[in-house]
Amino acid sequence: MFKLGQNVQEESGVQIMKVIDLEPGLEEIVVTQWKDELGNTLIGEFSESQLTIADGENVAQGS
Repeated sequence: MFKLGQNVQEESGVQIMKVIDLEPGLEEIVVTQWKDELGNTLIGEFSESQLTIADGENVAQGS
């Protein structure tokens, strides 16, 4: 469902993240990267059901 480099966010979240890896399995794991308010680069893993595609108006932080 998701592609490398695509901008995503949690269904109820506001943080825009960039997809940096996909780990296939029973439910695909999506590895994301973003920068926090202090400028730290963070990496997280989410199941694809937790994420939605971010709209085109948002720009991924950390790109």
